[in-house]
Amino acid sequence: MQHGWNATSYQIVNPGIHHWFAERGDAVVGYVPHSRIRIVAGAPVCSANRVAEVAAEFESDAKRNGEGVCYFGAEERLENAIRESPRYSLALLGAQPEWELSQWITSVESYASLRAQFNRAKNKGVTIEEWPSTRAATSRELKKVLERWLETRKLPPLHFLIEPETLERLDDRRVFVAIRKNEGIVAFAVLSPIPARAGWLVEQFPRVPAAPNGTIELLLRAAARGVATGGGRFLTLGLAPLAKRDTMRPDEAAWLHATLTLLRAHGRKFYNFEGLEKFKSKFHPQSWKPVYAIQNSPRFSPRALYAIAGAFASRSPLKLVASALLGVRSTRAM
Repeated sequence: MQHGWNATSYQIVNPGIHHWFAERGDAVVGYVPHSRIRIVAGAPVCSANRVAEVAAEFESDAKRNGEGVCYFGAEERLENAIRESPRYSLALLGAQPEWELSQWITSVESYASLRAQFNRAKNKGVTIEEWPSTRAATSRELKKVLERWLETRKLPPLHFLIEPETLERLDDRRVFVAIRKNEGIVAFAVLSPIPARAGWLVEQFPRVPAAPNGTIELLLRAAARGVATGGGRFLTLGLAPLAKRDTMRPDEAAWLHATLTLLRAHGRKFYNFEGLEKFKSKFHPQSWKPVYAIQNSPRFSPRALYAIAGAFASRSPLKLVASALLGVRSTRAM
């Protein structure tokens, strides 16, 4: 909470994430090991002037254990720290939309498309409440909404930085709940702190299939207002995978560029990359910031890409894909 700068910094408390502490006791790295590579959740959590030093200490520890390192979800602070070193390689994962809350809250009503969505939800009887963490953590209704939402996903539940089971670890998180009159809870949003930037990450926003149009828009507006009232200055909806790669011109190996391009074009049966980018764009971000995978190797390796997939799958990525394909075929058969 003192040094969390990366948007994913708080997510290292998610279940299944390992923790390494610097010898001086002033830094922590959250990671998941897979295929002899430590996949780091974002970047080291430490003071700005210690980023490069802590990364080097962590990588030395990994090397002693016969492991490499790949920082997944790294932002400009780590990228700046390693930019001049030939020992690292980067893959542009996509971009995340960002807002200065004071500006967005005053301008959001000027967008006709968003106003229409807010009104649709309100006219359908949707209201928003913030719940204390103790209430949210024990709510069977919220868990039921989460379960119903997960049932609509094409992939089996993923973990690591998109861990769906956050309700039992709310602590410093904030929860906003959308309730429809006579129907109960139709959606909720979980926000994680980015304390070093007085910011918040909208970590997830599960909703039931029958949630009225505009529910998520109304929910996110209320969440933005709520955290701003509490002193929040910055908000992000997190990484939109493979977004803005064409405009940011990544300097990558040909095999990696081709792989990620094909994934965006043909991976929609599992994950709607384009749809997610369009959804986040509708809130008129003030900026899109690049998000990277950074490997401590001069060339980004296929093994690192495989290890990243394994960290999210919590198993062999090949088994995950096979399971997803079977699920898609079963749905079509029905």
